[in-house]
Amino acid sequence: MLYSAETSLLARFTALLKLLGPGVLMATAAVGGSHLVASTQAGAKFGWQLALLILVVNLLKYPFFRAGVSYTISTKQTLQQGYLGMGKRYLAIALCLNIIASVVNAAALLLFAASLLSYSVPFDIAVTLSASVVLALILLILLAGHFEGLDNIAKGIMGILVVATVAVFIVALNNYTPAVGAPVEQPSPWTLATLGFLVVTMGWMPAPIEISSITSLWLKRQCATQAVTPKTALFDFNLGYAVTVLLALLFLGLGALILYGSGTELSTSGIGFSHQLISMYSSTIGQWAHWLIALVAFLCIFGSALTVYDGYARLVAEAIALLFNKQKAARNTLVTPVLLFMAVASFIIVLFFKSALLAMLGFAMTLAFVTTPMFAWLNHKLVTSTQLHHDASPNVAVRMLSYIGLAYLFGFLIVFVWWKWFS
Repeated sequence: MLYSAETSLLARFTALLKLLGPGVLMATAAVGGSHLVASTQAGAKFGWQLALLILVVNLLKYPFFRAGVSYTISTKQTLQQGYLGMGKRYLAIALCLNIIASVVNAAALLLFAASLLSYSVPFDIAVTLSASVVLALILLILLAGHFEGLDNIAKGIMGILVVATVAVFIVALNNYTPAVGAPVEQPSPWTLATLGFLVVTMGWMPAPIEISSITSLWLKRQCATQAVTPKTALFDFNLGYAVTVLLALLFLGLGALILYGSGTELSTSGIGFSHQLISMYSSTIGQWAHWLIALVAFLCIFGSALTVYDGYARLVAEAIALLFNKQKAARNTLVTPVLLFMAVASFIIVLFFKSALLAMLGFAMTLAFVTTPMFAWLNHKLVTSTQLHHDASPNVAVRMLSYIGLAYLFGFLIVFVWWKWFS
């Protein structure tokens, strides 16, 4: 009987893992610059003061990310098909924003992955060369059609990253002693002078909202091969979203526990920041783990870059096909030229920003912050005007969050534009 119970439990666990997909891929795409860079910077600069901001931002963006799951599982259409149903101008606006975002976000993650690779190998290698290697690997995987295998790889990477980060955080918390020379009174992040930093922190937290359209694409593809219900789709999404929030807080905590008050200035160069990031882990759990952590960090960002290149290429290709009434087969043929365009354009950007990783990431996060309100409004309008499956329909709390989130996003954008105009 015991053996039977264990077998049944294992079978249910295996079935659950198979249902996990778009939510985990979303988390893999999200855990990049916003977590390893923005959250760590926030903790290093201001201690724990921005923890509440990170929680609130993730909470207020939740309804707009969830829209991709609620709409697709209910209608079996993607968000972009929904935009087209509202009118061609809505899809055209989304397409223009996504073309810009695809290149900028891909370039930022490519540069980060290249910097980690340059730091991790036991010999000197220029960031330009390592970027070429990373981009070649991404194109090889995607053009050869091996992206489906990323589903399992993403689960493994996220599992390792979560376990490693939780372990390091616990050790850092147990061993914490205030740094010598740490300020008695913490510098306040709530000033106009730090508004730009707050915008950078919020831009990719947990990810650009257009990722919801990519999640929608992945979910539709999953529904074509698996029996996905609204409950399992939302469970997958909520699990992935919760993991991104947890990791954001843990990286903030690591920055606060290890870097805050130490007098360490975060390097703006890719390799310099990669060294600081890896050292933050290895100095806490031991030098024996240095290269293991370097590998995990690289795989994390590489997985994020891979999902972003694939997701945005499919997103832009689908939008072009929908706008010009192309058939499904034609949509698939558009993916490769869009992907190659992204690869060339993002690599050119890397050539200009190769020695300024944080500046590149900061620009990408700021751009995401500026475009976020439009995507949030599109998702809100679509969900509120569509008859959804009762298991996928947002409850009263989520609907209220959606309205509050829109007010926050547009309100903060107005403040930011005012600040940039008069500063």
